[in-house]
Amino acid sequence: MPVPPSGAQLEITHGDQAATVVEVGAGLRAYSRAGRQVIEPYAVDAVADGAHGATLVPWPNRLEDGRYTWDGTEHQLALTEPGKQNAVHGLLRWVPWRVTEATAASATLRTLLPAQQGYPFTLEVSVRYSLGNGGLTVTTSATNVGTAAAPFGVGHHPYLSPGAGTIDACLLQVTGATRVLTDPERQLPTGTEAVAGTPYDFREPRPLGALQVDHAFADLDRDGDGRAWVRLTGQDGATAALWVDESYRYLEVFTGDTLEPGRRRTGLGAEPMTCPPNAFRTGTDVHRLEPGRSVAYAWGLTL
Repeated sequence: MPVPPSGAQLEITHGDQAATVVEVGAGLRAYSRAGRQVIEPYAVDAVADGAHGATLVPWPNRLEDGRYTWDGTEHQLALTEPGKQNAVHGLLRWVPWRVTEATAASATLRTLLPAQQGYPFTLEVSVRYSLGNGGLTVTTSATNVGTAAAPFGVGHHPYLSPGAGTIDACLLQVTGATRVLTDPERQLPTGTEAVAGTPYDFREPRPLGALQVDHAFADLDRDGDGRAWVRLTGQDGATAALWVDESYRYLEVFTGDTLEPGRRRTGLGAEPMTCPPNAFRTGTDVHRLEPGRSVAYAWGLTL
């Protein structure tokens, strides 16, 4: 039997919910509720495009020139976005993870991130997907099993589904008061601005229209459970929603305008990030993971 590009497919279900977790990159290929897509899926015989559903470790988003300094030593990573001279989305997107736990409604995948050129630190990383009455919960954990403190950040890259049609006709809510500004050529941060009074103020739901967005939002307003949200309401009245716990201080929103023509604006990238773009370079909100210490972060999806 041919092996799908994303490796083994783990189907988990709970009531009317169904999700497909994949071996390559510990990614989320599909998630639906009552037959309605919550995230935009990609085909089982396709390579994940546009980082659909990917786990981003040990940093999310872009790193300028792939270069950073940590504890006085400069490190150089491979440029995985060569056209923009950036290293992008970490080191584990294309790695096959191993399944260490699987039930009808949950799956846990683990991998070792070995010390390597540009990132001479050793981590054990796991991602657990669990379906319940409230939707899908994703918990990412990491342990430093090496001998030196490691810079660390986490991101994920699902695309919320509008249902039928494109995202243009949807209502969008992003509970972030600040937008991270970026330069148009390399998409690296240049500063921040308050969203109040700008076209990027989606703190209350309003039509997205044709607005192009590829920015991180910060200063997230949180509910009584400490969760911040992105909500996308389709023409069918259904709302695909993503929440993050207090570990995730940034939400990247991407309208998909640079994807291949058939995928443009067919889903809304809603990306939990513990640190902003270029964090290894600037040091902003980078977690210092000491030897023997562990961290865990949670986010989820619902409809």
